[in-house]
Amino acid sequence: MRTSRRIEVSDEDRGELERIVRAKTTEQRVALRARIVLLSGEGVETGSICELLRTTTSTVTLWRNRYEAAGIAGLLKDAHRSGRRATITEAQVGEVLRLTQQEKPGGATHWSTRTLSRVVGLSPATISRIWRAHGLKPHRVKRFKLSTDPRFVEKLQDVVGLYIAPPEKAVVFCVDEKSQIQALDRTQPGLPMKKGRAGTMTHDYKRNGTTTLFAGLNVATGQVIEVCLPRHRHDEFLLFLKKLERQTAKDLDLHIVVDNYATHKHPRVQAWLDDHPRVHLHFTPTSASWVNLVERFFAEITDKAIRRGAFKNVRDLETAITAYIKAHNEHPRPYTWTASVAAIIEKVDRARRVLAQTPANSDSLH
Repeated sequence: MRTSRRIEVSDEDRGELERIVRAKTTEQRVALRARIVLLSGEGVETGSICELLRTTTSTVTLWRNRYEAAGIAGLLKDAHRSGRRATITEAQVGEVLRLTQQEKPGGATHWSTRTLSRVVGLSPATISRIWRAHGLKPHRVKRFKLSTDPRFVEKLQDVVGLYIAPPEKAVVFCVDEKSQIQALDRTQPGLPMKKGRAGTMTHDYKRNGTTTLFAGLNVATGQVIEVCLPRHRHDEFLLFLKKLERQTAKDLDLHIVVDNYATHKHPRVQAWLDDHPRVHLHFTPTSASWVNLVERFFAEITDKAIRRGAFKNVRDLETAITAYIKAHNEHPRPYTWTASVAAIIEKVDRARRVLAQTPANSDSLH
């Protein structure tokens, strides 16, 4: 077995090398180099180091020599390798970035690697590498909507305040309707999932009616109170409010977060609220449904109980919805609101400033 010459490692370097090995953020290859130096400093034989660290003699020799030549700094980065000279000029990269971000191809909404390669004379693979290096994804688009509610800040502070610091002797519910849920049945049976193949379902379907889910999410516990009704007028909303009020302890106030749908502000609803002073409605800003936490629950029930379902009629659909909520309530998990009002306002203001620079959008933001 080959032996290694013991290298000198100062106490200061030893402490730093041990810190590098322990740190969770250290790259594994750097940690390996530090271990090689530590073991070499203790006089451990090369063969034993290879066996302990599952590496090769050449690797041990390389990093032991690199440490002696450049110290710890020599372990933290790889030596420069010459490689093949770049054949793509900075001007070509700049042209790819300019076209991608500022122009559109003729007859299309966005570039693909192939359409852009025909314009700039580079291969699709090169276009793809440039896009990845600069974080560009022309094939993707994110949707957004900035609220134009003049009371945006006031309503945001009100609702977020309920989440972060709810009133004493009160319960906070997030309420909304998931309307027009379709009872869809597939035209043919799907195939089950098996090794190497996802489950299947037909792309076409038969419509068998719709239902509307009224849901109230208890912000503190994560439990949901629900009812499915055929329509979502103010009459149905009032029925659901009465159900929430009946199922809440009489010594507690009810603070209910809702959106600005017209049925929530109907005179009959307001008259009922006047007769039940312990029930308070809090309205989210216009076009800001994301403030209402029950929307997160709607996303989950859609993904886990509705989208892949096959329902022969509305009753089957409502049974599936009820079963999911029952299972959810057996192990509820409240959603935790983490974004501060100041952070949200700063983000919205930043988006407004960017959009205001586009003449076509400037009038719509006021």
